[in-house]
Amino acid sequence: MIIFDEDIFVCVNPLLFFAINLNQMKLSLFPYVFFAILTACSPEGNEDYNKLAARIEKGINVVVEIPAGTNHKIEYQAEKGVFANDLVDGKNRVIDFLPYPGNYGFIPSTFMDPKSGGDGDALDVLVIGESQATGSVLKALPVAVLLLKDKGELDSKIIAVPLDLSKRTMKIDNFKDLLIEYDAAKRIIEAWFLNYKGFGEMELISWQDEAYAWKEIERWEVIAH
Repeated sequence: MIIFDEDIFVCVNPLLFFAINLNQMKLSLFPYVFFAILTACSPEGNEDYNKLAARIEKGINVVVEIPAGTNHKIEYQAEKGVFANDLVDGKNRVIDFLPYPGNYGFIPSTFMDPKSGGDGDALDVLVIGESQATGSVLKALPVAVLLLKDKGELDSKIIAVPLDLSKRTMKIDNFKDLLIEYDAAKRIIEAWFLNYKGFGEMELISWQDEAYAWKEIERWEVIAH
């Protein structure tokens, strides 16, 4: 996995980790270090998200873009195979609000086709739990859907929890649990998404249960390749 930032180049794979400050590195060493990084960060041995199925037994796969508790708007650029900070006016986009309340990312092998009313991206998902690194692949259980309107377009947010019970921070198996046992958390998530782009930018449509979540996933699922 490769992550680019303004001054930091980060490479993560199962065997090697690089975090090099490009401003402090001697210019004469750059070609050698850069070659070593690219070799270590080659796609071979790294996760190929295109081959991940959306659905697994009793759950879904989730690729983490933005770790819980962080503010940098990191997105996966499939055509380049890298994670990069989204840019606004040439600068890194940093959410001007509270940090993300969960691990935010996408469900692989899904595509919200604009021809069918989608936004042209993979299906968004927020996994409630402890912070996980960018590029992590989580096995999760969908428990709800938060339906929003963003600039007049439908914006669905799948809300999920880790499939592994030992990794859950809240005892949630379905929307009823979220609604009754953790209503405060539900309201926090709702308030966050309604305000993270600025007051009045997002409009709440409704909350839906886990059955609706599964239907959304099936609706936008494509064959992994």
